[in-house]
Amino acid sequence: LLTFSTNTKKKFRIQTMMKIYASLPLIAFLTSVSAYVPAFPKESVVPYVKPIRTDEIGVTFDNLHEVFGQIQEASPLAKMVMQPEDTSRERGFAGIESLPPSSLKWKTVEKKKSGPVSQIERCDNFNGIKTPLLRFRSQMSGPCVGEYFGKYILDLESRKKWDATIADVYEIHEISDLDPVNIAMGFGRCYGDVTRMGIGYGQTKPSMGVTAREQMFLYGMQDFADGSCVLWGTELDDKYNHLLPEGKRHTRARSHLFSATLTPTGSDTFDIEYLVQLEIGGGVPSFLTTPVVIDTVKNLFKTAKSEYAKREEELNTLIAEQESRDHVGDRHMLLMPL
Repeated sequence: LLTFSTNTKKKFRIQTMMKIYASLPLIAFLTSVSAYVPAFPKESVVPYVKPIRTDEIGVTFDNLHEVFGQIQEASPLAKMVMQPEDTSRERGFAGIESLPPSSLKWKTVEKKKSGPVSQIERCDNFNGIKTPLLRFRSQMSGPCVGEYFGKYILDLESRKKWDATIADVYEIHEISDLDPVNIAMGFGRCYGDVTRMGIGYGQTKPSMGVTAREQMFLYGMQDFADGSCVLWGTELDDKYNHLLPEGKRHTRARSHLFSATLTPTGSDTFDIEYLVQLEIGGGVPSFLTTPVVIDTVKNLFKTAKSEYAKREEELNTLIAEQESRDHVGDRHMLLMPL
């Protein structure tokens, strides 16, 4: 579950793991991350993530550094959170103006001073894919709690509030021991604290002449010391189709890239930048589906903006629960005895 780590706790946790590695040099060598490789933009360097294997279901995640590279290339807010080189920079969208210009060509779809979404942009042919990458920006009131926003994606009842086409969404597999994942990602050097990760499944209803669709995706939540959070997801490769639930198969839709970066701008405000590159599948052209995706995501922000403002007590309770869990002694590690 999502946790909020302080620098002191991270330092204590790292020191603890280093002591363990002193007696397990081979494991330390295999799982630590020391190499850095260039990602997509020339001006950005993305830390490499070692392949992560879950023996419970036999899945190996070997392209996470590419996923995080794409997110940072397309989301200035995510890049600022993951690579906080200038600590004097303003928080949120106010600070991204000082970042180097992106090589990507963005087209403005919509820009408003008020409303649930302040700006919508599209980038065509991102990563060589015809389906456009969409970027949404919004300023929100309320505590910056990534776990709560994540409910709108993975919790069926919360999803139904904004997505009229959703039939089902749930976790096929949740990775319960996140410590090997955090080790492979370099102890929070760039990617924060991995606080949730797993495989999800989603299915839509037939709508407007389009038959039902299904997805199976890898997802994760990264928590950062400054209170920011990055939620992300990407479609799983077809070689893992044996993990799909039993029953009738539907045309596969694919989220080539998804992320939502939340970063606090004040004691009770935060900015959020949302990326989605969703291919509906079945040969339906993107010029027909893109307006529908835009309207659906706008409805997500309308719902979230309303609920964040009204549920401060529930959100504060979540924060308190997360802080109480955020202690190395309360989180069993694969390499640490019970």
